[in-house]
Amino acid sequence: MLIVTTNSIPGYQIDAVLGEVMGMTVRSANIGQNLIAGFKALGGGEVSQYTDLVYDSRNQVMQRMWDMCVQRGGNAIIAMRFDTGDIGQTFSEVCAYGTAVVVRPIADEARGGTPQSIGEAHTQAAQPQQPPMPPQQPGATPYGYAPQS
Repeated sequence: MLIVTTNSIPGYQIDAVLGEVMGMTVRSANIGQNLIAGFKALGGGEVSQYTDLVYDSRNQVMQRMWDMCVQRGGNAIIAMRFDTGDIGQTFSEVCAYGTAVVVRPIADEARGGTPQSIGEAHTQAAQPQQPPMPPQQPGATPYGYAPQS
């Protein structure tokens, strides 16, 4: 899975631009989370209930964005951004968006090639109809980070 915030990927050639992809969710903390968070706020420091909610939201919208990219035939997303906002006083909207593209690695010895574009990426480029998928390890998130409790 290649998702980057830049407009290009060093060591990769963009063969096709498939258009904007996005994932969105609207979330609200439950009454229990709000109650516990309220007590934690009295003492100061991180409010882990809300941190977990934000991580879960970001993971979900990135997965939705990636799924849309794969549906369009892409194997990478460039220019990825997050956007957040509030709806009323109790709801939070999280959106991830970017541009779905089809990329192929440039050989290390070719002009524009980098060591980054060798290895697993060459295997993926040989089968562009099967873009890389998130890891399926138990308890793992698709993007390599998880909320800390």
